[in-house]
Amino acid sequence: MKGALYIVSTPIGNLEDITLRALRVLREVHVVVAEDPGYTEALFRHHSIATPLTSYHASGKEDKSAVLLTRLEDGHAVALVSDAGTPLVGDPGAYLVAQAIKAGIQIVPIPGPSAGLAALSASGMPADTFVFQGFLPRTRDGRRRTLKAMRTDPRPHVLFETAERLDATLAEMIVVLGHRRLVLACDLTGPDEDFLRGTIREIRRRCRSQPVRSEVTLVVKGSRAQSRMRKRRGGG
Repeated sequence: MKGALYIVSTPIGNLEDITLRALRVLREVHVVVAEDPGYTEALFRHHSIATPLTSYHASGKEDKSAVLLTRLEDGHAVALVSDAGTPLVGDPGAYLVAQAIKAGIQIVPIPGPSAGLAALSASGMPADTFVFQGFLPRTRDGRRRTLKAMRTDPRPHVLFETAERLDATLAEMIVVLGHRRLVLACDLTGPDEDFLRGTIREIRRRCRSQPVRSEVTLVVKGSRAQSRMRKRRGGG
């Protein structure tokens, strides 16, 4: 296998959700760069993969990227994976990819699972156009600005949130977005996969009585008023 940086999508819950091509690449590369090797080790054990693992975090990314670029320029094949799903979507790795491109290294995407697309496909909301928001900003002012921009947007928005910040985020969404419909997806593709559907207030009430314990994906319905206005302008 020639020197190249492979961006490999891995399962988001069910370890069987991985492509044959991804398995082959993970076995053949010289090293796999993982956001957290502990998560990836379970995948490797399940599929009998023995490729060396190394970590890659946002802190120290410059030094680690320099080491990996040296290996790539020497002809080594490197695979980049995240904890789960498609790399660079809500996790580190963009800096390494940018530096590899700048150095003339071949970048090869190996597509596969994505929590955002999985949640959207099962949300029941129109998916022909949508906004992937990822994690909301950490600052209160940043979150408010983002949520206010969603207030008049007719497209569904897909967001990620941690279990620890979920209640506070839902509280702010109630203030800014009111009675907007929401789908909350947790443990996607796993044995406890669940979808909560209702208004933001209803979902918050249910999560307070039975807290979630892992990162969740939220699909927020677009502005109905803006959708009607767009239809009238288009004659539909």
